[in-house]
Amino acid sequence: MIFNNPFAALSVNLPLEPGVMQAYVVLMVLLVIGGTLLDVVHKKSAKYFFEKGQSLKKLAKREVDSSEKMSLAISTFKNEVLRSSEFENPDRRFAHLFTMYGFIVFVVTTATLIFGLPSAGGFGAALIGMLWHLGAVSICVGGYWFWFKLRADVRSEGNAWYDVHQSDIFVVSLLLMATFALIWSLFQTITGPTSVVSVLAFVLFVLASTTLFSTILWSKFAHMFFKPAAAFQKKVAVADGSRDKLPEIPDLASAECRERYPDIPEYMGANPPNMGLGIKREAPSHY
Repeated sequence: MIFNNPFAALSVNLPLEPGVMQAYVVLMVLLVIGGTLLDVVHKKSAKYFFEKGQSLKKLAKREVDSSEKMSLAISTFKNEVLRSSEFENPDRRFAHLFTMYGFIVFVVTTATLIFGLPSAGGFGAALIGMLWHLGAVSICVGGYWFWFKLRADVRSEGNAWYDVHQSDIFVVSLLLMATFALIWSLFQTITGPTSVVSVLAFVLFVLASTTLFSTILWSKFAHMFFKPAAAFQKKVAVADGSRDKLPEIPDLASAECRERYPDIPEYMGANPPNMGLGIKREAPSHY
């Protein structure tokens, strides 16, 4: 099962030509592009980033040259994009990484398997088929980890696992897509590609995929494109001294800071940098 190309059986055993599946992939790409552009216009994201950048330039204490900006862009790509270093919660970070890399592998291998039809088989086809299944598994591991470990938190936030809102369209449709992809491949192997359960699983897989890629305007799908831009802009603001309009945080243990703020020990203790866990001392339990 894990080495098979499940799309190959469709063109052989069902009246579904490779051209139809390839057209569907192209349509989904166009929906992503169009939905993202509509999201930018609707939420005025580009206007927000531009106006914010212009306002921060007026507060800048130094000019950041192009080479430094390139270095900051590489740092953003390595840390915030590839490693999701902004997540301090290890569970949130690992769930995000499993989901993100699984999604990338799954989408790329899906396009490869479909546009490679009719497949010639061999080691390359088996490798891509294996990566397609592993990508779906990675999405499920990260997505269900997020949903049941972090999103569903009845004790501290009152969120039940079945409490679904519009903001959950992205993660729910993504999870359903990967889940039904694996179920479809399993039933295709066990019962054959033309069986009722196999065809039903395939239909549900297509419905979940279509929902994922066609609801960008109402989901958090476009967030993956804006997040790196926001992280880069924040790094530039620190480098040029504008600090995103936030005050500079001094070294609380320095003599200069103690002279300027002599009352620090009264409300922060004798050793402010080592005040302890604070609100992280115990897990929240509001409900």
